[in-house]
Amino acid sequence: MTEDNNDLLLQQLFSEAAQQEIEDGGFTERVMQRLPLRINWFIRLWTVFCIVTALVLFTLLHGWELLVVQLEVLLRTLPTEPIGSNLTMLVTILLGLLAVSASEVISSGTVRK
Repeated sequence: MTEDNNDLLLQQLFSEAAQQEIEDGGFTERVMQRLPLRINWFIRLWTVFCIVTALVLFTLLHGWELLVVQLEVLLRTLPTEPIGSNLTMLVTILLGLLAVSASEVISSGTVRK
């Protein structure tokens, strides 16, 4: 009971603190406006580069074949393995299929005119 009461008091304290605004004469706004925007572009370019690299490697290394093998192993060992290992394998397969479908969409969009 006291833990629930303490949690409620903490939530109330932090919600009140979050609504409170400290007057700083526009200092925070000026700092945010002066931050370099080039960093945001660099982050976006780096993200795109990493995604494209992952998709190219997945395609060049025939990742879809590995997914098919993983799916076959999952289906064959489903009754004998514990749920945790099958769940991990299923998540891996689903993420791989998502990558394959994304690469298919990207490649079909670049081929068409």
